[in-house]
Amino acid sequence: MRLALILLSLLALPVMADVQDVRVWQSPDKTRLVFDLTGPHEHKIFTLNNPERVVIDVSNAKMKSSVEGLDTQSTSIRSIRTARRNQNDVRIVIDVTEPVNASSFPLVPNNVYSNHRLVVDLERIQEARVVAPVKKADSYEDNKRDIIIAIDAGHGGEDPGAIGHGRTKEKHVVLAIARELERLLKAEPGFTPYMVRTGDYYIGLRERTSKARKANADFFVSIHADAFKYPSASGSSVFMLSDRGATSEAARWLADKENESDLIGGVSLEDKEDHLAMTLLDLSMTNKRKESMKLGNHILERVGHVSKLHKKQVEEAAFVVLKAPDIPALLVETGFISNPQEARKLADSGYQKKMARAIYSGVTEYFRDHPPHGTLLAAQKGSAPVFSTYVIRSGDTLSEIAVRNGIAIADLRKANGLKNDSLRVGQRLKIPNS
Repeated sequence: MRLALILLSLLALPVMADVQDVRVWQSPDKTRLVFDLTGPHEHKIFTLNNPERVVIDVSNAKMKSSVEGLDTQSTSIRSIRTARRNQNDVRIVIDVTEPVNASSFPLVPNNVYSNHRLVVDLERIQEARVVAPVKKADSYEDNKRDIIIAIDAGHGGEDPGAIGHGRTKEKHVVLAIARELERLLKAEPGFTPYMVRTGDYYIGLRERTSKARKANADFFVSIHADAFKYPSASGSSVFMLSDRGATSEAARWLADKENESDLIGGVSLEDKEDHLAMTLLDLSMTNKRKESMKLGNHILERVGHVSKLHKKQVEEAAFVVLKAPDIPALLVETGFISNPQEARKLADSGYQKKMARAIYSGVTEYFRDHPPHGTLLAAQKGSAPVFSTYVIRSGDTLSEIAVRNGIAIADLRKANGLKNDSLRVGQRLKIPNS
């Protein structure tokens, strides 16, 4: 009995979780602070007004690191102060330059960070300046717009990605390649690059895809540098979304369909029965996977002139960042940063430019052969679209036909002079080909 009481009293002792270090990361949307702690902890976070500030109370802790000299320029932070509270706790007061939404979450140790961490995000409340996405063409007569390429540099900020020979960090390598790819596409008539990550900060995987969709991207390419437990592993790879990943993602999108309108090719899922909505999503993702495979082969061929290939075909995996139902998407592993020879190459600016040019060549070659409807490249390829003919069968819907052929439903209506979506068996539809 006495032993049990002693054990209970030991369990009741407060856990000390001292704050050892603080880091700040700034993205276009928010300021992120990361506190390193010596162990698991309890904390509270709240905001105060007049003046605007965020308060964090860490229980049973001491401040072992100074916040003086912390670089907070170009962030929402005016200053940071710390003090003892209730003899046992640490109070951290963050004076901010504007109203913010403050949120926080803990992180346990991993193979990169040996400490427990507390992550605090300060997101601006004021209405963000919205950059209007590039408008997609409404009809074939537009034939003006650029092809939009979303370039996603993996990892960033608190997430360095793989760390290779000479402490080379994946996040820096892939951002350099992405910036060079952006530069090349900016100089190419008919193309507009959209950088998903523009600096050293982290973006969630689904947020990356969401940003590309909001930018009306025609193609999404995520750039990475691989790592493996054996340093002998080498070579570049190109991945597309696997069948299994596409199926699970279609189910997730279906569950969220009430929050989405005009999700795929101008087809809203809001008024569709679940089985029809799932069919439309499956068709859309199958079509986009076919496009991804063709694009991937172009990129793989070009990358093979710069680097050894890990696999000579486009591989498939259920990467979350590839799970967009309406955008062809690929993940390019530019090499194994865990391989000393490849790490040295990947850290070299000249090699980074060669890799970027290889991706650029593959992308531009594909889209010159398969320009999306209503683009400058489509107009240059031929002033009028080429049509194939489809005969309507029982059970066909305009939505399914549009998604199956990878075109906007508005384009299908326009090509056939349709005022609504009504079809009749035996009716002949003109299907625009790219």
